[in-house]
Amino acid sequence: MELVYLLIPLACLGAAVAVGFLGSVVGRVAAHTIAIAGVAISFLLSIIVAVDVSQGHHFNGAIYTWGQSGGVVFTVGFLIDELTAVMMVVVTFVSLMVHVYTIGYMAEDPGYTRFFSYIGLFTFAMLMLVMANNFLQLFFGWEAVGLVSYLLIGFWYERESAIFANLKAFLVNRVGDLGFLLGIAAVLFLFGSLDYATVFAAAPQKEAATLMSPMGHEWQWITLICLLLFVGAMGKSAQVPLHVWLPDSMEGPTPISALIHAATMVTAGIFMVARMSPLFELSETARSVVLVIGALTALLMALVGLVQTDIKRVVAYSTLSQLGYMTVALGASAYSIAIFHLTTHAFFKALLFLGAGAVIIALHHEQDMRKMGGLRRALPITYGTCIVGSLALAGIPPFAGFFSKDAIIEAVAHATIPGAGLTYVAVLIGVFVTALYSFRLIFMVFHGERAENLNEAHDVNEPGWVVTFPLIALAIPSVVAGAILVEPVLSGRLFANAITEPAIATGSHTTAGTMLLHGVSGLPFWLAVAGVIAAWVLYCAKPRWPSEIASGFAPIYRVLQRKYGFDELYQCVFMRGSRYLGERLWQTGDVKLIDGMMVNGTANLVGRLAEIIRHLQSGYIYHYAFAMIIGLVAAMSWHLWV
Repeated sequence: MELVYLLIPLACLGAAVAVGFLGSVVGRVAAHTIAIAGVAISFLLSIIVAVDVSQGHHFNGAIYTWGQSGGVVFTVGFLIDELTAVMMVVVTFVSLMVHVYTIGYMAEDPGYTRFFSYIGLFTFAMLMLVMANNFLQLFFGWEAVGLVSYLLIGFWYERESAIFANLKAFLVNRVGDLGFLLGIAAVLFLFGSLDYATVFAAAPQKEAATLMSPMGHEWQWITLICLLLFVGAMGKSAQVPLHVWLPDSMEGPTPISALIHAATMVTAGIFMVARMSPLFELSETARSVVLVIGALTALLMALVGLVQTDIKRVVAYSTLSQLGYMTVALGASAYSIAIFHLTTHAFFKALLFLGAGAVIIALHHEQDMRKMGGLRRALPITYGTCIVGSLALAGIPPFAGFFSKDAIIEAVAHATIPGAGLTYVAVLIGVFVTALYSFRLIFMVFHGERAENLNEAHDVNEPGWVVTFPLIALAIPSVVAGAILVEPVLSGRLFANAITEPAIATGSHTTAGTMLLHGVSGLPFWLAVAGVIAAWVLYCAKPRWPSEIASGFAPIYRVLQRKYGFDELYQCVFMRGSRYLGERLWQTGDVKLIDGMMVNGTANLVGRLAEIIRHLQSGYIYHYAFAMIIGLVAAMSWHLWV
């Protein structure tokens, strides 16, 4: 099986390299065929590995040793267990659907083959991340997905907004990655190893280890490590306050929006914390921080989604909110439920992004929802699949999102960790808001009267099969994945050997049937239904009310439109502040100190001394005789004095 493990990431890498170097030679059809074949091979092999793992076969070992320093061995190794298998299947399946969809979406783009090369490389990097059995390989995959996402967000590099967005994503992620790297360094210092198994086995013995803080307080090493690692997760998984890069990443093509925001890059932080569960379970402080940050992200970003008018940005803010729900589950020690929601979210969020892309294609790249409306008859497949995705996102039973989101809320309700009470209120409010903005999108885009610009366009048609097939393929797991996975996850069977967590507190609701019966009588379900009804009232029955509400609550509306001022704050403090500091250092340190005093100042001093000294060389003999006499008198005086 080791050969199979190697082939899964290498198939994507080989296809990406081949398309990148030979795409312009072999042509578009051959290029996308090679790229799709590579990820299809990875997907099929991932299915084989998942079946093998389900039969009790695991693997944890080095494939290649590439270095050794100070007794620390650096290897390329794989950890294949239930958590890895689930992530591999999800990543490769969503990536495969995105590859197929790209044929239609990027058909007229001059960078067609370059895009296929990038998404293949992105999939390779994500697979290396989730399959790693050591921190260094994890960091390699972590940085590689960040690098390729930089290339993909700025794919249309002729646009100034795309360049700004990819630079913003890169810089914000560097902040998180600094914390992540420091956390890995702390792991190496404390445990003397970067191997997962070694670190996790030794963690209980290191639980009481402390260090002295700069302020003279004792810190627990495990807490410090977990908090530093979580800073990395905050950057990658876009948690408040490191979330600002993700909405702007909508500047990239829609296929990469689906790939980044559904099953790959943004879920890397969730996966990492779940993988590090043996460490996080030893620090209540770290888990409490994770819980509160997740609650803030889930609620605050959902509220911003209510005022967005760009169809892709609405889905992007829903991603931020759902990542907050996953983070809440991590903080409540429900790591397996977090991965459960990660899995269901990957399907319905990829579906919504690709559905939004289908609308954009049909409307000739129009993205403003205010210029849409009445598209359900012209785009029946897109409409139907977007309804499925929105129902799953809103948590309406029996769709996939219901099971995972309801399990998160139940886990928070039973949590006793500090901050759990307020978090429970936040996630309940988030249920209503999620349903409201999800169906706000549906009603604004597909219902009501057609906008005037659409009445003038008579060619609003359903895109071809390469666009609609991935929508249908993603709609199926968006319906059934929750019901299939809920019992293995909540019973603890699925991730028992991969995740360290206490017994999941869900009462007796551990099967699809019992959860459905409990769900339709529970508060989250009725909040979701209320959100759908509110969206219908506001955007179908009473379309004037939203503008009247916005006028009546103008200060709150402006705060949400400005996204709480995070962008302005960061641009003022960090961007302009950094430029101002740099200019001052340049003017003072470089121009005045180094150039003015040290370089030019030294030269000027030598020049001035030379100007003075040259007057002593007058050329007159009596001047020289006078100097000799003065020197002789001075020497004799010194001699007599001494």
